[in-house]
Amino acid sequence: MVRPEVVINENQCQGCGYCVKFCPRGCLVITGEKITPQGYLVASFIKPEECNTCGVCAVLCPEAAIEVYLNLSTEASV
Repeated sequence: MVRPEVVINENQCQGCGYCVKFCPRGCLVITGEKITPQGYLVASFIKPEECNTCGVCAVLCPEAAIEVYLNLSTEASV
């Protein structure tokens, strides 16, 4: 099974919101639940089923805090 994975480095994120604003599929949100030690709100990856791993979020992140992967799972689906 192949599934997208967006990893946000909470130590690097400065809560600018570019990833949320420019994600073409609305897969990221800033809910206010995650806050860095510096006080920045961190985005959350909430819709993996909608993500096509385009990488727009990673490219636009000025802090290079986002990495996008395709997770290749060897688990059989049930």
